Amino acid sequence: MIGKINQDNIYLLLPSKVSWLAAMLAEDKGISLVAAIKQVYASKLYQKLQDESTKMWHLGPVDLYKELQGEC
Repeated sequence: MIGKINQDNIYLLLPSKVSWLAAMLAEDKGISLVAAIKQVYASKLYQKLQDESTKMWHLGPVDLYKELQGEC
């Protein structure tokens, strides 16, 4: 059974979200995957993803990428 997502375990979801976002960003911007990963981790979106109360973690890759594009 899957437990409830809370601030103590939100970190378990973040690697997959970062992976999706970085791959999309690298392809869209024509940058390396490493550069894209760094950009995602430095973004305001990532700060929101780390905060369970924002509920951003439940969004899919396309919606999250749109949020990230709004920062660039």
